[in-house]
Amino acid sequence: MAPTLTDVARQADVALSTASRAFSDPQRLGPETLRKVLAAAQDLGYQSGSKQSDSQAGGSTVAMVVPDIANPVYGTLVKAAQDEGRRRHQTLVLHDTDRDPEREREAIAHLRNEVAAIVLCSSRLPPDEIAALCGSTPVVLINQQVDGVDCVLGDAAEGLRQAVDYLGALGHAKLAFVPGSPHSWSTPRRVDLIRSLAAESGMDLEVLNWRAETVSAGTAVAASVLATGATAVITHNDLVAFGVIKGARALGVEVPTGLSVIGIDDVALTEVSNPSLTSISIPWSKAGALSVELLGEILAGHRPPPRAQLLPAQLVVRDSTAPAPR
Repeated sequence: MAPTLTDVARQADVALSTASRAFSDPQRLGPETLRKVLAAAQDLGYQSGSKQSDSQAGGSTVAMVVPDIANPVYGTLVKAAQDEGRRRHQTLVLHDTDRDPEREREAIAHLRNEVAAIVLCSSRLPPDEIAALCGSTPVVLINQQVDGVDCVLGDAAEGLRQAVDYLGALGHAKLAFVPGSPHSWSTPRRVDLIRSLAAESGMDLEVLNWRAETVSAGTAVAASVLATGATAVITHNDLVAFGVIKGARALGVEVPTGLSVIGIDDVALTEVSNPSLTSISIPWSKAGALSVELLGEILAGHRPPPRAQLLPAQLVVRDSTAPAPR
């Protein structure tokens, strides 16, 4: 059996993605690392692929399907993916589904015959349906996990733990959580996690009904948040958090003196909002670039076992949180 790129990576004691770069983009590697990979390839008799596979990897078109390009998170993902694709001489095309599962189905059914590969961001479809719809078209998922498919996950778990611990240290005894769409893969996982973390900390938790992941939805839910008696709230994303701050202020409650607010994602606007928003930072830019990098290996003819790349989150404290009011 001919040696594979996985064999080369193992012998050189480097990651598979590093071994791939030695042949697709050697200037990104240090001289010693490049030497190790090339020496391992020579020892094993590995060939980096035919001209045909190289041409398929370069100059190909990759589609990126997002639920809402108006959400800054997806703008960050698209920009990073486009930059990585440009470096690989690939063209990125964008499709916005407006958070509609049926539009997502239609997009995949059309794109799978028109592009070389697909990146699905925060898919609203069930896992088994995603695999069936994509068929043989290479796909990488962002913020969704499906068996047998490469995925890049923004792991909010550590950030949520830090957020609950931080609020507890500030003296908050009652916490509200505003979940996102039930179609979102991350929603039930975050709800389960926040319930567990609140129970561990002895904090009283109120999980509200799900909301659209928008500023207007956050404004609308602010009254419900205040009605729970919670002195702090964590929202599904930063956009909802901005809306909660606006809605609370309209009801005569200032943030953070009357209510502490924490979002998730850490979009660029968090630093310039009033007050600046405490948020759980997820490295979405890295996720966008990594998704195209994983597809690049597949399009170059290397098909390693499906991988799940976890990108850990971190709490970033700003002005929207303060000690619990007396």
